[in-house]
Amino acid sequence: GIIVVTTDKGLCGGLNTNILRAVTNRMRELQAEGSGVQAVAVGSKGLGFLNRIGAKVVSHVTHLGDKPHLDKLIGPVKVLLDAYAKGEINAVYLCYTRFINTMKQEPVLQQLLPLSQEKLEAEAKASGAAGWDYIYEPDAQTVIDELLVRYVEALVYQAVAENMASEQAARMVAMKAATDNAGNVIAELKLVYNKTRQAAITKELMDIVGGAEALK
Repeated sequence: GIIVVTTDKGLCGGLNTNILRAVTNRMRELQAEGSGVQAVAVGSKGLGFLNRIGAKVVSHVTHLGDKPHLDKLIGPVKVLLDAYAKGEINAVYLCYTRFINTMKQEPVLQQLLPLSQEKLEAEAKASGAAGWDYIYEPDAQTVIDELLVRYVEALVYQAVAENMASEQAARMVAMKAATDNAGNVIAELKLVYNKTRQAAITKELMDIVGGAEALK
């Protein structure tokens, strides 16, 4: 299963192109291994692309707006989570664009399920959490199962939020580049216009001078 997070609108440079290229490469690798692929599309651009290449889209969500709400994401994503819980798929990948800064965003394709022990240990170490002996109610298995579902949903929400931040940054950079390019084109056209106008004036003056000399 692959969760593909893209934008609803264009004009944001190569943001969607880069993540969709990574998704295509991963799908080819999985298909070469003999594995089928199910996809969940978050965003209109990803949905259109997956439909064009004939991928199996089991659910999708579009037009989340500038402030994504978790309740709109839970339904489509839960389709893959339930399929994983039933054993219908053996892994779930999350594809989105990570926001680093205004000038840099990078496509990310990470394994969402099964959760890697190394990642959980690294996050626990980074947070500085100490090991405590907890008393669980009703029992440890039930609590952990519920927490893991919430954890996965939080990871998906974070991916969507980072993708939206990357979209705004990429669009700002793309529009600035477009404005600069338009300014350069206008300057070049003004130069050509002025040269042509000057040549026409010079030709008229030469005709006038030539006519005056002929009359003499």
